[in-house]
Amino acid sequence: MQPYFLPYIGYFSLIKHTDKFILFDTVQFIRHGWIERNRILKPDNGWQYIQVPLIKNNGRDTQIKDVLINNNESWQQKILAQIQHYKKKAPYYSKVIALLENIFSNRYDDIVSLNNSVLEETLEYLNIKKELLVFSRMDLNIEPVNASDEWALNICKAIDGATEYWNPQSGQSFFSKEKYDNAGIDLKFQKVELTQYNQKREIFEEGLSILDVMMFNSVEEINEMLDKYELI
Repeated sequence: MQPYFLPYIGYFSLIKHTDKFILFDTVQFIRHGWIERNRILKPDNGWQYIQVPLIKNNGRDTQIKDVLINNNESWQQKILAQIQHYKKKAPYYSKVIALLENIFSNRYDDIVSLNNSVLEETLEYLNIKKELLVFSRMDLNIEPVNASDEWALNICKAIDGATEYWNPQSGQSFFSKEKYDNAGIDLKFQKVELTQYNQKREIFEEGLSILDVMMFNSVEEINEMLDKYELI
């Protein structure tokens, strides 16, 4: 999976339930996706983005691994200010703020390093023991890729003992199952049940950042949510 910034709970369910999770960072960066931003609640109703500013000379052909953060902006303080409103209603606000402040106390020059740290620290908070690998740093020799769905396939083929590849359900139409079957890789899609929880407002906003989930739920409750999925 590409390295997302504070992604939604389905991303963490995939991490928890796979044996090896690789942050795929050698493809073209597309601005305004989930690499540098995510969604949280607005103070009154609806949702808003929290976002990491990037250096603007990240060109069209820039790979994710080369995307640089604009540290001339006080983006850490801005994000912390954007989530202040949770303090009034969210029972786990103090724990989540402490987690973010710890992450933001370090300097990150590139978005992959930031997102890797965010994911690792969040997994530790959730008591999930999992090593995250970054593809560009693995020195993994894979076969030439001729189509977009062959990246995951050829990475699996290069990893000793890999027999399955899991992807979120949304990617079903993207992959050729025949290619994976021919290579002896069982292609599966994870369908995560997005459990509603009490956001202390009338309308539930689904699929927000894991930040929102952590604000209103205990670690035990979150892990129960992470375990609610089926493979198709």
